[in-house]
Amino acid sequence: MSIYILILLLSVYLLFIIIVSVNIRINYHLKAYNRIKNYDLNHISITFDDGPNLDYTPKVLNLLKKYNAKATFFCIGKNIKSNPSLIKKIIDDGHTIGNHTYTHSNLIGFFNKKRILEEIDETNKKIFKITNKNMRLFRPPYGITNPMIAKAIKETGHKAIGWNIRTYDTIIKNPNIIFHIISRKIRPGSIILLHDKSNTTIQLLEMILIFLKKNNYKSITIDKLFNLNAYA
Repeated sequence: MSIYILILLLSVYLLFIIIVSVNIRINYHLKAYNRIKNYDLNHISITFDDGPNLDYTPKVLNLLKKYNAKATFFCIGKNIKSNPSLIKKIIDDGHTIGNHTYTHSNLIGFFNKKRILEEIDETNKKIFKITNKNMRLFRPPYGITNPMIAKAIKETGHKAIGWNIRTYDTIIKNPNIIFHIISRKIRPGSIILLHDKSNTTIQLLEMILIFLKKNNYKSITIDKLFNLNAYA
């Protein structure tokens, strides 16, 4: 076999690994809950990553309350530490909180199992200190999965939560464009990914909530959608 064929095969393999590692919906390295197919109830789940955020999470909570919707918040440990009152408010309003690691590092894909366990454990401890709840839902930063992350959550007992509708609300600044794209994708059992850290998301969220109300959808928490235990 020539060196060129070896290089080609290696390149194809590396491309494959990259694709399956950055797309949690493929379920290659681990099983993630991304949506429910053929769901016979008009229920969906709205989820928020990267909070809590002092400027935007309260606005999100107000909108959810206004439209009688429940959501799941995947929170970053260092943000939990600086916003304990928001964590209490999220819980008091009937929403669910999940683990989104402590630092949300963009190098998460290169961490060893020990480092990932530390990220998860420290975040769980911060929530437990505030709420006396031990989180069991986990969403990896950027939806990245690999063997180390799979081994870590197998050890901790966390359930990996993905999505099937990504809004790109941290990239696209026009909420009307995002809504036009995603509204056609909403189906019973869908999971929508948002981030509670921008005005774009606030505007988009209200559009989504109005759409759900008009089409007789109900947003419920991830644990209710999949009948999972959110806390140990």
